Amino acid sequence: MDKIWANSGDSHLVEPDDLFTKSLPPSLAARMPRSVKDDDGAWETLYVDGQEFRRRMPRGGGANLRDSEGRTVFERAPGANDMKRRIQDLDQEGIWAELVYPSIGIWTSSIRDPELLAAGCRAINDWAIEFQRFSPRYVPTATIPLLTVESAVAEIERAADLGFKAAYFPVAPPLGIDDWNKELWEPVWASLHETGLVLGYHIGTEPHEADGFHGAYFRGRGGALMNYMETTYGGQRAVTKMVAAGVFDRHPNLKVIVSEGGATWAPFVADRLDEAYRQHASSVRPKLERLPSEYIYENVYASFQHDRSAIGAVTAMGWQNVCWGSDYPHLEGTYGHTQKTLHELFDGVDDVTRRRVTLGSFAELFPHVPPVPHVA
Repeated sequence: MDKIWANSGDSHLVEPDDLFTKSLPPSLAARMPRSVKDDDGAWETLYVDGQEFRRRMPRGGGANLRDSEGRTVFERAPGANDMKRRIQDLDQEGIWAELVYPSIGIWTSSIRDPELLAAGCRAINDWAIEFQRFSPRYVPTATIPLLTVESAVAEIERAADLGFKAAYFPVAPPLGIDDWNKELWEPVWASLHETGLVLGYHIGTEPHEADGFHGAYFRGRGGALMNYMETTYGGQRAVTKMVAAGVFDRHPNLKVIVSEGGATWAPFVADRLDEAYRQHASSVRPKLERLPSEYIYENVYASFQHDRSAIGAVTAMGWQNVCWGSDYPHLEGTYGHTQKTLHELFDGVDDVTRRRVTLGSFAELFPHVPPVPHVA
């Protein structure tokens, strides 16, 4: 097969086990997120600031993650934490550049101590930016402490000074704090707008109560499928709140990407919001300068992984802000079968659409990334 080159709108760094012990005082490091896996590898326990969460471990489906008899060969892509080897993995898979979220750092959304959270985010960001300094093909997201607006703005500004081009937010604010549509967050949106950082929401990152079990929206019959579906809604809600609150009126150059949540939802949400704006105009506050759909079509992007319908969002629904994402190096990602996945998605798709989804939308968000030398 001819190699299809693509940028990834959804990848991850895997923080080293000693990241916090090397960079924080022992009293803080002991409370930062850490993972302990069961001996059989089926479950893990995450310890976060005195809380414990249990969750089932995903299983990989990559062609070279298992041998011919189905036995696990290795648990993680070999270049996950190695800047040089990771480039080799990307070249092998046909991935040029990647928007890179944290992994264990996603659990910082469940920290309750502002001082601990701010220190932990600084530690993650000081480590993550080294990937970007090594190669512009890495676009790491700065992890932002959101327990106070002041600490969030301070870290956004510090991250921009370090060279970050994107900031990672969970899809919902910390528990007990006003939601994204409230005025509380206005200084944060202003800081993102002024620094030019792209706001990246990664689905499935809502903060959780310490009930001892993570991800149990539903249990029993059908729970696994229903829970997977449930994770997609957080990104859609976050975008809806920003649009409805007029965030993009006040900050027209602010760009948002929702990663790992599919793409076809955006035209539907745009239509639904337009209908609400027309049919319930007397109740709408604040009044918007434009129809809600216009903000989604201009300010909002999304990445998908396997969704067959995502191409239709571009070709049939006219929404151009669609990115593909590999989820590298997570086991549920495409590592080991990226080219198979890309060919299944794009064989038979016209060249303009294919280039827009595989490369163009990402390049629009991150123009500092050099173009793929292999593609005219």
